[in-house]
Amino acid sequence: MVAGSFSDEVTVAMPADRLWKIAFTEFNPLLLPKACAGFIESVEVEGDGGPGTVTTMKFTAAVEDAKVFKTRVVATDHAARVVRSEVLEGGKVSSQLSSEMTEMKVEPAGEAACVVKITVQYERDGGELPPEDQAKLAQGYLSLIKKVEEYLVAHPEELA
Repeated sequence: MVAGSFSDEVTVAMPADRLWKIAFTEFNPLLLPKACAGFIESVEVEGDGGPGTVTTMKFTAAVEDAKVFKTRVVATDHAARVVRSEVLEGGKVSSQLSSEMTEMKVEPAGEAACVVKITVQYERDGGELPPEDQAKLAQGYLSLIKKVEEYLVAHPEELA
């Protein structure tokens, strides 16, 4: 078994505090189906958002690599705007891994922007995860953040 990790990041056109509050603190399960219309069918949340909370996203037929994505929050640090989660069920790339942990960190980048950094730690039989699969996995996470950004910029009154 091989342990590995990789990181990526994306800039978001909204203050770090707002994105953290909406996406990670006061998560509304109706937001992702709206922001990702045509891709996410529903989101179910079991818990209060803190450690132990399980989130299940069900994808539409438009998403070929996964039907369900299920995670459990392991730790949350509100002061540092960091959340760590364990992937319980995922798509084709995640199914190659014996374990997958993600860390999402939201850092300010000026008054009206922030950077979301993701680190994925994994264990895999058969060697390291190929770079193209690492990129695909990271982009899956970061594209959700970008969809939320696009939706909230277009609907600034929502979840204000």
